Amino acid sequence: MCHSPDSRPPAPPVVGEVAEHGETTLTSADGTTFLAYRAVPAEPNGRGVVIFPDVRGLHPFYRDLAVRYAEAGFHAVAIDYFGRTAGTGERGDDFDYLPHVRQVTDEQLDADARAAAATLPGPVFVVGFCFGGAHAWRVAASVEGFAGGVGYYGSLRFIDGWEPKGPGSPVLMLLGGADRGATPEQFAALRSSLERAGIEVEQHVYEGAPHSFFDRSATEWAEACADSWRRILAFTSRHG
Repeated sequence: MCHSPDSRPPAPPVVGEVAEHGETTLTSADGTTFLAYRAVPAEPNGRGVVIFPDVRGLHPFYRDLAVRYAEAGFHAVAIDYFGRTAGTGERGDDFDYLPHVRQVTDEQLDADARAAAATLPGPVFVVGFCFGGAHAWRVAASVEGFAGGVGYYGSLRFIDGWEPKGPGSPVLMLLGGADRGATPEQFAALRSSLERAGIEVEQHVYEGAPHSFFDRSATEWAEACADSWRRILAFTSRHG
């Protein structure tokens, strides 16, 4: 399970200014209103990111991460998954997210991702973590309108049974070598299925790094976090 600390996410290699940031609400195609957190760069790089959080939805870590992306020049929006089941009200530390996670469907997440992407200029990428990491790969491979998908230590059980059907956008897989959420064989099988469907895959494994190395173990794995930032900047520049 993913448990991010309250500290800010690791900084991008070059930190710029943020023009504005704050909580907002978006409306999906089915009329659902859901929470989001947007951040606008002072010096845009011409690209946008939709951030898919871990199983807890729009946790403060991911609000701060949207700001980090804006510091790197991206128009960014982090989304919540639970507008249909938990509404848009305040949630305390005792929020029981698991029953809500189990009710999220691929179709709902896709619609919410599209609604978020529609608010961003330029080529838009999805970047996800754990639950969101697996779905970032799935969305990039199967939903039109995204330039690519980046997934950190995607929990493959959340996309169990899904198979890419045709050419989609490129994906970047950032994996922890000591991740217990999925086996190397399972990640290899996903990569093979993506490549068979004609999807370009870039993968990097941080040997010894655990699941959630970018958040709960960021201090210990600072070098891996910094390297992942560099890879994301290169990936989005190349495909944007």
